[in-house]
Amino acid sequence: MEDGFHALPPHFPKNLSLQSRLRTPWHPQVGWVSLPPVSCFTFHGDIVPRIVSLIPSGTEMVCALGCRTQLVGRSHECDFPSDITHLPVCTQSMVDAEGTSQAIHAQVSQRLHVALSLYEVLVDRIQALQPDVIVTQTQCEVCAVSADDVQRALHDLVGSSPTLISLGAQDLSGIWEDLTRVAEGLGQQAAGQAFLAQAKNRIDEIFQRCQQGPSPPTVACIEWMEPLMAAGNWVPELVHLAGGQSVFGRPGEHAPWITWEGLAASDPDFLVLMPCGFSMARIQEEMPVMTSHPFWPQLRAVQNQNVYLTDGNQFFNRPGPRLVESLEILAEILHPTHFQFGHEGQGWRQCVTKER
Repeated sequence: MEDGFHALPPHFPKNLSLQSRLRTPWHPQVGWVSLPPVSCFTFHGDIVPRIVSLIPSGTEMVCALGCRTQLVGRSHECDFPSDITHLPVCTQSMVDAEGTSQAIHAQVSQRLHVALSLYEVLVDRIQALQPDVIVTQTQCEVCAVSADDVQRALHDLVGSSPTLISLGAQDLSGIWEDLTRVAEGLGQQAAGQAFLAQAKNRIDEIFQRCQQGPSPPTVACIEWMEPLMAAGNWVPELVHLAGGQSVFGRPGEHAPWITWEGLAASDPDFLVLMPCGFSMARIQEEMPVMTSHPFWPQLRAVQNQNVYLTDGNQFFNRPGPRLVESLEILAEILHPTHFQFGHEGQGWRQCVTKER
């Protein structure tokens, strides 16, 4: 397996063989949290595992590997591909996601402060589905059900001991390692290699074409609107691959909180909004939070009409197969005369605002 990928660029793992290891998740208040190891068993031959995925990116990985028909359950957030939405939902949120950015932030902060989980695993439903494999995550306790939540829930299962495959990527390399972990865990190594080879070619083509342009424009990617948070983890890498320079966030590090003063001081050429879990319509509803701030009309991106809304929920916020499409979206935004992948209107659109 390694011989076929020795030429992969730095943002791909050099060693794609499965290692039974679990990354430590980030907790926004206490930092890095250690979790006990999670076992992984590889299915071979005629064994067809029943799969429950409790994270959208995991669901997309399972489907990209050709195992869509083996999915028997999903999380309340799993909605792609569209033909999985009829599957039984095995989780529910304990936070009202219909509130404003500020209201959601307050709810999340309060629950984390008193050590309450943000999600509930519906044990009875999982018990009825009798899965052989459960795909979960350790990347972020705010984004989806955590491996810790799942492990506690599994103690209540009767006559079943499903294998857990935990996704814990913090950067692009980790995402491809996660996909390889899922592929090997499901006995789909060939499909995993084929997907990574195709993804490598698409990423390399964009990166090489972007190197032919002028100096990279500065880009601020916003992952939360009130309070302000910049995008971290894999997003700064995507900006770099798309020929831009991220002014906030470091590859592989959690999304940083920022201030309006800091945003104004950086004064980026482009402002790209990708709030976690928000569609473009939802971002538009929240735009007065941004446009009413005194610093808004002073920003170069606003004055030059280089403010863009993206569907962060479907693309940038999900550490899965469609991060390649996320890169394409950034390439279209930063280099509109050089790239037309067809994502405008569905994955992004320009936000034309007037100065106050």
